[in-house]
Amino acid sequence: MPTYDFIIIGAGSAGCVLANRLSANGRHKVLLLEAGGHDLNLWIWMPIGYGKTFYNSRVNWMYQTEPDAGTDGRRSYWPRGKVLGGSSAINAMVYIRGHASDFDGWENLGNPGWGWQDVLPYFKKSETNDLGGDALRGGQGPLHVSTMERDLHPLCDTFIQAGTQSGLPRNADFNGQTNEGFGLYQNTVRDGLRMSAARAYLRPARKRKNLQVETHALATRILFEGKKAIGIEYQQHGKRIQAFTSSDVILSAGAINSPQLLQLSGIGHAKHLSTLDIPIVHDAPGVGQNLQDHLCIDYLYRSRVPTLNNQLSPWWGKLLHGMRYVLTRRGPLSLGVNQAGAFIRSRDGLEKANMQLFFSPVSYTKAPPGKRPLMNPDPFPGFLLSAQPTRPTSRGHLEIRSSDPFEAPAIHPNYLSTRHDVDEMMEGAAFLRKLAAAPALAEVIEAELAPGPHIRSPEDLLADIRQRSGTVFHPAGTCRMGPDAGADVVDHRLRVHGIDGLRVVDVSIFPTLTTGNTNAPAIMVGEKASDLILEDNQGT
Repeated sequence: MPTYDFIIIGAGSAGCVLANRLSANGRHKVLLLEAGGHDLNLWIWMPIGYGKTFYNSRVNWMYQTEPDAGTDGRRSYWPRGKVLGGSSAINAMVYIRGHASDFDGWENLGNPGWGWQDVLPYFKKSETNDLGGDALRGGQGPLHVSTMERDLHPLCDTFIQAGTQSGLPRNADFNGQTNEGFGLYQNTVRDGLRMSAARAYLRPARKRKNLQVETHALATRILFEGKKAIGIEYQQHGKRIQAFTSSDVILSAGAINSPQLLQLSGIGHAKHLSTLDIPIVHDAPGVGQNLQDHLCIDYLYRSRVPTLNNQLSPWWGKLLHGMRYVLTRRGPLSLGVNQAGAFIRSRDGLEKANMQLFFSPVSYTKAPPGKRPLMNPDPFPGFLLSAQPTRPTSRGHLEIRSSDPFEAPAIHPNYLSTRHDVDEMMEGAAFLRKLAAAPALAEVIEAELAPGPHIRSPEDLLADIRQRSGTVFHPAGTCRMGPDAGADVVDHRLRVHGIDGLRVVDVSIFPTLTTGNTNAPAIMVGEKASDLILEDNQGT
């Protein structure tokens, strides 16, 4: 049976980092398993192509949640990457680290070494910012982060102007000294091509003889001797294969698949696992709990001036910009649609921003559920203003339905289940209308199409939020890091409580959601975890 120093489950944002860093010294033999396939796909590499990959089962798990009371009994569509690069290969590429207080909060919850000053070096280590490195930004890392200003739609400036007219500052760098204000988003893009974790970290490491990458390899259970993880069993092309480790099995399968695999392997709430006839290895009630996600509300406007709709809706527009992209890697196909945004305080008395805004100079009102056909937008000029509270207090959970590793788990988001979250969504919606009324935007708005000007009362506004709000695709927290072995899943060195030789390294370890998009923090976790693991294996 093959034996490795480290076995990594999942070639996503953190898993690709681990594969690179743990194999870099040439001494450690590393196996990386990915349930999906290769990332040689036009729609992955073309930045705007994520509108296609969002609904492509070849690269996407395409999860559906259970009906959720907070959103009028609707199911939410949760795309998650099933491909080299994981969700970094199909996301919207917005690069946001989060607020310093997010990480200080993690440390204050009993996780030493995870405060802002501890994690900042790992953010910098991971990054090459196209504006250069400084005290806060990296300049020599594998992950290229680009300023997209040269190809952005001119309405982005209109959006920012409306923000300043509303009394808020312009912000040149959301990852700089402060995140507050209106500005342009940076993307994980280089030379007009998506910079996924696979491109940044895995591709440079693939030629190393001590790194073995297996695709279409679905991990089905962790192997144990007593309470020590000794290997993994996986299925590949219809065959059942086992691999063993002399050190660590590392789960980097994400907020859904990492807790799923733990439960399938007998680590979870014993009462639930026993109903599925799964042998209990360790009673860990926290596995699959603490599920958090960012929820967003969009307001749709018909524009008096051209938007991306005018460029990408007609066939000749698709052809023209397709040819431009092929020849120059420039134009609207070279970036995502969340082009500008803001971090704001939605009410007085707050010490920091609690709301993230997105501006998209495009609209798609007839999209199928869960699908965003970004290159087939509405036939009229339109744009979207969106608001997302950054620190939701609602908590959901997920659990496996059976012992079948091919069956998706039951996901219960429990959206809008606290008064705090309801109030903040209402505040976000109110601010969007205030912003739309600012002179710069009011001048270009012909009509509010959704929810529509007739939706005015608090009751109607809340009903609209429950009917139309949707995920921003940031699930996290399901293998929470913390010191309580009875409620938390991993300790501050990301070792699973009660089990030797097993770690979790991905967004599932987040004690709380970070302020904004989660891909940059996921990569940071991979960087920091690599050092922790190598420290614990010195001399091996």
